[in-house]
Amino acid sequence: MSQYFAIHPENPQPRLIRRAADLIRSGGIVVYPTDSCYALGCHIGDKVATERIRAIRGVDARHHLTLVCRDLSELANYASVDNSQFRLLKAVTPGSYVFILKATRELPKRLQHPRRRTVGLRIPDHPVVDALLAELGEPILSSTLLLPGDELPYTDAAEIRERLEHQVELVLDGGSCGTEPSTVVDLTGEAPRLLRAGKGALAPLGL
Repeated sequence: MSQYFAIHPENPQPRLIRRAADLIRSGGIVVYPTDSCYALGCHIGDKVATERIRAIRGVDARHHLTLVCRDLSELANYASVDNSQFRLLKAVTPGSYVFILKATRELPKRLQHPRRRTVGLRIPDHPVVDALLAELGEPILSSTLLLPGDELPYTDAAEIRERLEHQVELVLDGGSCGTEPSTVVDLTGEAPRLLRAGKGALAPLGL
């Protein structure tokens, strides 16, 4: 049975953040709140946990999982970003966006799209995520908590626990996050290309 922590959405309790980070480091999957909706997260280097997230979501390797980063300074380790791309990212992050970017050669292939060699990157605007990333000192590998057959993500943490209590190690209840997922934008071409309209505004991207 999964653990369940009621965490303050604006001032998350440090002891709960530490316990969540420890679970991630030890191979656990954590459900956590973001600035768009709840997400599944695991350690960036854990292949088994990664495949468990794919199984929960019902997706294969062609579906981008997302590296959730604390700020833009981490991007260079995982994605190739030119000056115009960086200016755009700086203008809209942190926020409810996922950006598809060309992966660096150093990024493990299992974290990339198998054909396009791209990676999804996200910098959310949420105190719980900020605290968790600061405690971990590295990104979280993540995916929107949208289950097979469902049209909308779950927003009630108690329902999430009931549905996934035998598939995840922890649910962080930070209250309702809404059901609108992040906006997904492909930045690998000459101009930004919208892949999914969501909570992030399109106007700042010129879309």
